[in-house]
Parts: sequence; structure tokens; C-alpha cells
Amino acid sequence: MKTIQIPYYKGTMDLHVSEQNLKAVITAKMHEFTRTKGEGELVEEALANPIGTKRLSELAVGKKRVTLVTSDHTRAVPSKLTLPILLREIRKGNPEAEITILIGTGLHRAPTEEEQRRMFGDTIVDHETIVSNDAFDPEQFTNICTLPSGADFYVNKLAAECDLLLAEGFIEPHFFAGFSGGRKSILPGICSKETVNENHSYRAIASPYAATGVLKGNPIHEDMVYAARKVNTAFILNVALDGEKKVVAAFAGDLEAAHEAGVEFIRSQSQCRAVTGDIVVTSNGGYPLDQNLYQSPKAVSTAEVCAGEDGVIIMCCSCCDGMGGTHFERLIT
Repeated sequence: MKTIQIPYYKGTMDLHVSEQNLKAVITAKMHEFTRTKGEGELVEEALANPIGTKRLSELAVGKKRVTLVTSDHTRAVPSKLTLPILLREIRKGNPEAEITILIGTGLHRAPTEEEQRRMFGDTIVDHETIVSNDAFDPEQFTNICTLPSGADFYVNKLAAECDLLLAEGFIEPHFFAGFSGGRKSILPGICSKETVNENHSYRAIASPYAATGVLKGNPIHEDMVYAARKVNTAFILNVALDGEKKVVAAFAGDLEAAHEAGVEFIRSQSQCRAVTGDIVVTSNGGYPLDQNLYQSPKAVSTAEVCAGEDGVIIMCCSCCDGMGGTHFERLIT
């Protein structure tokens, strides 16, 4: 009998299976990746050597209103580590900058104060200006343009009207955007429900190019990049995380160039050959991504590749936060 620890909530769930029935255990090489530098050092080094742009401190010179987009409570972005470094870099170039941290919620609920303190730390919550995007409040948005797909692009005014827009996030394979990170902080992160619903619609996802690991020809990715460029996203910081949610690599600079460098790293560490089995057991990688049902299809879509036509998928997802929002819950029930 073999015991396999499946990531679940803030720990693991044991899977016991006899050796004769175990065909494969598939994990990303990222989980065994050995970093040679500390997490903070990796982030500092990326900011000191941006890809395709000037340093953030240089970009901040003369910019009065700065909007920094970050992720919400459903993502494992290590903001408690990265935000202080980003804020310090901005103020190095412009000590008087008026900085707003805008939480990109997409269609999710806003994080609670307790969740913000866990994500950002007490110092940032107590001393910085933090705003949560509310996709259902039309007063927060302005119409920028029509996207390549034909969808209307409504974005948060704090992004549209600032003097310098930047975003932080992390990169991992995504089941219809190809990869997370980069442009995704803007769309869906800080858009209205109308824009997000078009981007995540059946029509968009039905494209054969809207798939894990695919960017070229992916209409969802193309809309996201177009949107992020239209609001002049000047700088990004994206990180790669191991199985313990620790930073193993960091990429900073131009919206597309820095993201592409991160994508290539993630691809080299995550891409595996599919193995077909009768029963496929998987998880959403534990907390925070497994905290609701809304996020769980990400892992199911990967397991589907290994389940063949008649396979059974067992999904280990804590759903400690329930369905994942009243709107999704209403739809699903």
C-alpha cells in the first residue's frame, strides 16, 4: 500500500492505494525546485533588473497618482513579502506619490479585513490606501474601448485615471487563459461584471485555443493583453511559487516581455506528459485556491486529460468558503 499526500486546505489529505493499482503520480518539477537565493532577494533582483522597461523607481518620477493592482484572497500571491518592496521602490523615485492598492477581485467578493491582514500584513492595512474592485458597482467603471472579441471594456476608474499603473501577481497554468499572471490582473481583475462575463463566456472558452498552456491564438489571452495595454499598464511583478507557496523565481518589467519570461520558466517546470487512468485523484493545490467550488474546475480540467473517456475524477477541495459567491451559487443551484 502506498500513501500519497494530496494538498487539501492548509494541510494534506492522505490517499492510500495499493501499488498494483497505482499507475502514476504526476507532480510538477516546481515542487522539487531548489532556489539558490532567498525569496526577498529574488524579488529585489527582479526589480533591479526589469525586462523591457526602466526601473519602477524611474517610472515613478513625476507620477502623482499611482495605482498598484494586486490579487484577492483566492490567490497565493505573497503580497506580505512583495508589496513592501514594491511600495519602497515607487517611493524611492517619488516619495510624494499618492498610492492606491487596488484589489483585483474579478467577480469574487471583496476580501474581509482579516483576510487583508493575512495577505498584506498589519502595517500595510493600517497605513496604506486599499480599495477592492466591485464588479457589480457601475459607478466604479469607465468604458475604454471595444476589445478584439467585440466585448466592451469597462475598467475601474482608479486604473484608467491614474498617472502610473502597475500590477503584481503570480504565474501558473490556467485552464482557459493559458497562464495566469501579467495581463490577467487587469482583465478580469479590475473590470466590470459585463466585461468579465464576456471574457469568461462559453463563446470565448469554446475556442480550441482557450486551453491550458496555450497563448498563441487564444482569444481570451488576446483580449486580456489588449485591455491591459489600453490602460497603459506600465510595469508588472510576477512570481513563480513552489508547492509550499514559496517564491522560487521573480520576473519584473514590461507587461508582455516579463510575463513571457515567467511563462517560459513555468512551462519548463510544470509541463508533463499525460498518463491515462481509470481513477484520477487531484486537488486545487490547497488553500487559498481550494476554498470554494468556483475555483475547483481548474484542477478538474487537468485531471480530465488523464481520465480518458470513462475515467472517474476524485477532487479534493475543502470549499471552506462554500460555493464561491452568491451569484455563482444562484446560477449553480
